[in-house]
Amino acid sequence: MTRRYPDEPAGTFPAPPRQVTDREGRSIQLRRADATDRTALIEMYKQFDPADRAQGIPPARETAIERWLENILDTDRYNVVASHEGDLVGHATLVPDDDDGYELAIFVLSAYQGAGIGTELVETLLGHGQSEGIEQVWLTVERWNDPAIALYRKVGFETSNSERFEQEMAIRLA
Repeated sequence: MTRRYPDEPAGTFPAPPRQVTDREGRSIQLRRADATDRTALIEMYKQFDPADRAQGIPPARETAIERWLENILDTDRYNVVASHEGDLVGHATLVPDDDDGYELAIFVLSAYQGAGIGTELVETLLGHGQSEGIEQVWLTVERWNDPAIALYRKVGFETSNSERFEQEMAIRLA
């Protein structure tokens, strides 16, 4: 399948590290993640609300989370984490596909959803991607996930395919 991307780049995004204040007044640190974050990410994903899992990710069992993170934290992937008072509360990743693009996935603990952290996390991940020379990013989102679709549109994603169970969206960074 040939993926469609917008013709024009979306603009410039902020690169990590950065600190923001969410709508609840919490100080959130956004930074690049790496393999040293593995244990903290496992702990975050063990807390993840089953209702917030989509398309089978993140996995539910600890052993499956560990295997999944081995792939996500590999050297050719780009990851950003959000932390509050030392605890990880969000994670976003760009994983290369076979066609010169990167797939985006984002996860925010339910207690931190709706406070703007998802938007900051996506924008920071896209800024990280821009600094690394990534040009094209895409994602899939469940058609009924209106808050996520609104977030992606807000940062510049456009619908590229809506013929499936999920809606595919894409953005051009460069």
